[in-house]
Amino acid sequence: MSLTQECDRERGWSEVPESKAGGPAQWLRQLPKSTTPSTLSTLKLTAGAATAGLALAAAVATAAGPWDSGQRTAERDRAVAQERLGGADHGSTGRGPATAPSAPGVLAALGASEGGDGSGGSVPAPTEGALADVLEPLLKDSALGPDRTASVVDAATGDTVYGSKAGKAVVPASTTKIATATAALAALGPDHRLTTRVVAEQGSDKLTLVGAGDPTLTARKDADGSASLRKLADDTAEALKQRADGAGAGKGEKAGKDGKGGKGGKKPAGIKLSYDVSRYAGTDQHPIGPNDNLAPVTALMADEGRLDDSAKGPAPRSGDPAGDAARTFADLLEDRGVKVDGPPGEHKAPKKAKPLAETSSAPLSALVERMLTNSDNDIGEALARQVALEGGEKASFAGAEKAVKARLGKLGLPVSGTRFADGSGLDRDDRITARLLTGLLAAAADPKRPELRPVLTGLPVAGFTGTLASRYEGDGAAPGTGLVRAKTGTLTGINTLAGSVVDADGRLLVFAFTASKTVAPQAAQDALDRLASAIANCGCR
Repeated sequence: MSLTQECDRERGWSEVPESKAGGPAQWLRQLPKSTTPSTLSTLKLTAGAATAGLALAAAVATAAGPWDSGQRTAERDRAVAQERLGGADHGSTGRGPATAPSAPGVLAALGASEGGDGSGGSVPAPTEGALADVLEPLLKDSALGPDRTASVVDAATGDTVYGSKAGKAVVPASTTKIATATAALAALGPDHRLTTRVVAEQGSDKLTLVGAGDPTLTARKDADGSASLRKLADDTAEALKQRADGAGAGKGEKAGKDGKGGKGGKKPAGIKLSYDVSRYAGTDQHPIGPNDNLAPVTALMADEGRLDDSAKGPAPRSGDPAGDAARTFADLLEDRGVKVDGPPGEHKAPKKAKPLAETSSAPLSALVERMLTNSDNDIGEALARQVALEGGEKASFAGAEKAVKARLGKLGLPVSGTRFADGSGLDRDDRITARLLTGLLAAAADPKRPELRPVLTGLPVAGFTGTLASRYEGDGAAPGTGLVRAKTGTLTGINTLAGSVVDADGRLLVFAFTASKTVAPQAAQDALDRLASAIANCGCR
């Protein structure tokens, strides 16, 4: 299996309608045991249309803190509206599905199971012995290969309620992104934005497009909340016009039409454009080499270097995303009446250069959510380098590894024996323990660390969004639909799953399951899904 095939299982910043963003917590538990997968699929769609199960997603979203993002806002607003209305009526013909009852707000601000003193309140936690009785038979599934690890932690107290080889460091695949996300949020905060700038010295006709390491910068007409190369061109053209009209205009400027085709202003003479990618250091090639799963890791790119109109999943990538972005920007300037002399070249911006125009990414909270839901490798590598810069390290693979590990260590997390060779999880030299993964998730659920909450809100919802949209339909896995939120991990011979789940008593637990040396990817995924679903179906006391 090629690496493209491996990672094709983790495609898609989900474009599922808002009404499917959450999960039916209560009514799914009430389904008869005889419910078939096909019937469940129909009921899942019914629940999505009715938004009856969105209380789960809304509760996590409400707890996410004062910042906002599109996904979280949609989940919260839709869920709040439906909780007021109760179940949705699908008609009275007698042939359609029955009314879907609303799910309870089992996560109510992630505090429903907390008594305020961290003890967990009135909702009981599962016992280790009872949980072991449920999980250990499932862990023996041969589909999980010969090397399995597991950890389950009570989110309210941080206590381990089940573990099996939880301290063994294994190849984590894309669950590495949970570590990258946590480190980035802890280092920079959820409101941080990546700002791409155009700079120039006073009076100079030389402009420099300075990359900030934002892979979500887009040249498309609909920026959809991302930094826009088109808007940057608009603002740059306007700044050049104003500079030409001002008393301190540079030499060589002539009277004529303005930068947008209007009359009465001065049109600047041709400018020279260069681009600066010096924010990053070291090689831009990931150890896997050129690949459809990510572009060369550079501080400047547009639309993740994609050569098609996709926004998620594997796609042909540019071999020179920085140069391509600069050339696209030059074309956009030309379209706005700014003459660009010659093709852009790579040069570091002069120290005395001042900003002419800039465009900023969505908040870091939104980038984290997009990365986790979509399993976006380009964002993963970018955020790891931002952690490096904030930590005083070079923005390289090596510098990012040092900075991520150091930042997680400052959070008091168990990083001994771990490796963060990259930020995406594509590198097989990565090593993470199940104990660390549940530690990261428990930290994100901690009310004292609201800045980490996007780690939870970005996790795909089983059967509904992102890399879990098409999962949880097999025998034994269905009870987790809508109740499990988890990050997937898939490489050849490696299958992992880590996330949060609400058990039958409404207790929020976080879990991590890893399987190494697997030979049948689909069977391994199904086995992992059954493990998470078993927790959802269990009070285990």
